[in-house]
Amino acid sequence: MTLRLFDTETRTLRDFTPLVPGHVSVYLCGATVQGEPHIGHVRSGVAFDVLRRWLGANGFDVAFIRNVTDIEDKILNKAAAAGRPWWEWAATHERAFDRAYEALGVLPPSAEPRATGHITQMVELMQRLIDRGHAYDSCGNVYFDVRSFPAYGVLSGHKLDDVHQGESVGEGKRDPRDFTMWKAAKPGEPHWPSPWGPGRPGWHLECSAMARYYLGPEFDIHCGGRDLVFPHHENEIAQSRAAGDGFARYWLHNGWVTLGGEKMSKSLGNTLSVPNVLTRVRAVELRFYLGSAHYSSMLEYSDQALQDAAQTYQRIEAFVQRSVERAGEIPVGKWTDAFAEALDDDLGIPKALAEIHRVVHEGNKALDAGGLDAVREAAGQVRAMLAVLGVDPLDPHWAGPQDSSAAVDSLDVLVRGELELRQQARAAKDWQAADAVRDRLNTAGIEITDTPDGPEWSLRKAH
Repeated sequence: MTLRLFDTETRTLRDFTPLVPGHVSVYLCGATVQGEPHIGHVRSGVAFDVLRRWLGANGFDVAFIRNVTDIEDKILNKAAAAGRPWWEWAATHERAFDRAYEALGVLPPSAEPRATGHITQMVELMQRLIDRGHAYDSCGNVYFDVRSFPAYGVLSGHKLDDVHQGESVGEGKRDPRDFTMWKAAKPGEPHWPSPWGPGRPGWHLECSAMARYYLGPEFDIHCGGRDLVFPHHENEIAQSRAAGDGFARYWLHNGWVTLGGEKMSKSLGNTLSVPNVLTRVRAVELRFYLGSAHYSSMLEYSDQALQDAAQTYQRIEAFVQRSVERAGEIPVGKWTDAFAEALDDDLGIPKALAEIHRVVHEGNKALDAGGLDAVREAAGQVRAMLAVLGVDPLDPHWAGPQDSSAAVDSLDVLVRGELELRQQARAAKDWQAADAVRDRLNTAGIEITDTPDGPEWSLRKAH
């Protein structure tokens, strides 16, 4: 295996050599659990799940860490606006992300640390930086002194004079370009004790501390979305290397899912939640769509593009299923050399998919000709290649339950419509109409529970 990866830091395609032979350490910046996951959020999970699967398929032991940011300004603001405790808000949406990753067949990480669980490690890192003259405390805040680190900008290419951290000038900050590592406690906000007074961590601090704790002072690969290159990853490099750690040796960044040419985001109001999209296509088809472009490229979303990807996958799936019907059990075989060459070239998914289509075409010809040995070989190769991409249709994860989950997703759309009618009736104090909706749903075996966040439904268990 001669894997080459495009390293954001050096801006070159580099041969990948792990720090420890046979072992690969990977850190992926995970979710800031402020709301429901949309398909833009989970693209990095899918993209780097393929990297992990390819490494594992080639015999590497992979330590894969994906963090959860469960304390951050956006979480606090959204929880406050909803009148909910911040910790409940974070936990609720962390579970939503877990469900999305599970639905899309993303392998669970080796560990999934939360920021709030690693305050001790963050305090230790800040103390090291203060001791080395790269950070300072003021009025209960701790800031990183950007000018003290000459290599600042190595990842993003930003010049120091052009740096804007995107945060307000904090109390006691010496230079607006300095970034906040520790925020002094404010009334009503969660806080933890520190040598500089009670407070909470800044966003950038957590990943440096957690990556070091789980993977060591130097590790192989750091992954994340392109929007994290600056300031988040730039600041991670600065604080980790200023503290004396080698930190990540390779940096990989995935492109965005765009809509109308713009990054899909909550602020633009153009989000497509994972549960909503799964009412239109199966989970395996959504995963195939999200993983069909090169990880570093932008993926422009449209309903037509989603349906086209679903139909493409269905044709591949149909070949595998026909092969089983005609030739019996098809074990996972070995991928082709062309497929391996494509993935070894910076995870070249488009070329890898082209190779899958080529083998499917040859396999279909063998099916038509009745050459079952050739069919078994081709189908085994296709299964092996699809398994690396996480979409093998015969994998137990995709076999069977999808149909029922799709049915539940479709039922959810219908029930939500009924609940909206009920809410309108209750708002108009038309209690008879509201009760009629509840009775109608109850007759269908659907139980309604009114919660502070609105009505929720569930299927009544059989006794």
